[in-house]
Amino acid sequence: MSLGTQRNTTMSRVGVPAAPSGPVDLTQHEILGLTKAFNLSDAHTHQRQSYTQHSIVERLPALWYSAEQSLQVESERAFVDAFFRLHNQPTALESNRALLSYAASVSTLVAGMYLRKHRLSVTLIEPCFDNLHDVLHNVGVPIAPIDEGCFEDPATIYASLEHHVRTDALFLVDPNNPTGFSLLQHGRDGFEEIVRFCSDYNKVLLFDFCFAAFALADPAVERFDVYSLLEESGITYIAIEDTGKTWPVQDAKCAILMTSNDIWDDVYNIHTSVLLNVSPFVLQMLRAYIEDSIEDDLASVRNICVGNRQAATSVLAGSILEYQTPTVDVSVAWFKINHARLWATRLHADLVDVGVCVLPGTGFFWSTPSRGQDYVRIALARDPQMFASAVTQLRDVLRSYE
Repeated sequence: MSLGTQRNTTMSRVGVPAAPSGPVDLTQHEILGLTKAFNLSDAHTHQRQSYTQHSIVERLPALWYSAEQSLQVESERAFVDAFFRLHNQPTALESNRALLSYAASVSTLVAGMYLRKHRLSVTLIEPCFDNLHDVLHNVGVPIAPIDEGCFEDPATIYASLEHHVRTDALFLVDPNNPTGFSLLQHGRDGFEEIVRFCSDYNKVLLFDFCFAAFALADPAVERFDVYSLLEESGITYIAIEDTGKTWPVQDAKCAILMTSNDIWDDVYNIHTSVLLNVSPFVLQMLRAYIEDSIEDDLASVRNICVGNRQAATSVLAGSILEYQTPTVDVSVAWFKINHARLWATRLHADLVDVGVCVLPGTGFFWSTPSRGQDYVRIALARDPQMFASAVTQLRDVLRSYE
């Protein structure tokens, strides 16, 4: 690394390399949030255990010894079986093509390495969490944006894709982070139009389904067997699933990379160059949480976020933050700033000064950050008592701009 591009890596007092002078991506904003009492920045799960989840924690020693005594493949199969049963995706389960990793970003990296190997360019939805763009960019994949609004009406999706997509691949997030937009509001119709376009124009289709559990938990939508549609279409696809945004497991998580059969061998070879396996103990623990959610119909996941969403919209009602209604009630809330002279970066900085961290919208609009200056994102998967105090503090800061 040249001196002209070298970052400040002076050591902090706790022996951890210090960050540059200011966050350059959303993850660095989230790292800052981890240092504050009122952290509403990252979408990871920081809520407490439900009543039945407490019993899983008590069983951790038994799960540890069970993992010790089991073959790796047994832990993997049991986890994948439980995951896709919860998500009502029997076709994915039957395909036997699940590749496991410790995080969705690792799965995204593998997908990016596949695209780069074959010199494929990609059109990526905007807004979305910027690490999708950054991972692809860092492995050398050419990227173009497509606005989320192009998918609002199934009758115009195909024509919009014809007009906007000039790349080899299309990458969508459903439900989307940060807006909660989902094609599921159209039932199968939106997905079918996208698949039809990719089939007609020989495009690779990529999906990030990391927030899909919230579609299962939201009675306003219904998640059908998406993999059946993908498989029957014959298109080339890559899909990423994840546990990381769903259960309060101290960031012990697992992502799943799924592909169409035509590229599975190629992607498998890339995947094994990255890692061997996910901890069997983590897989057995996550399976216990998944089975718990099958039993309670995801109530423990849904209730925390629903309650905190209601608290945020109630406390912030009438303020300069206007709640943006999502298609799916995901674990984050998207707010528009209604103030002519206040930008998201300024609001973020003022909130940090009082110990509250949210995410500015700029990073989600990865191709044109200025478009995000009118938005902030608030994470909902938090202890309700802390969350209530945080949004009250947020409201007090907002009053200073009125």
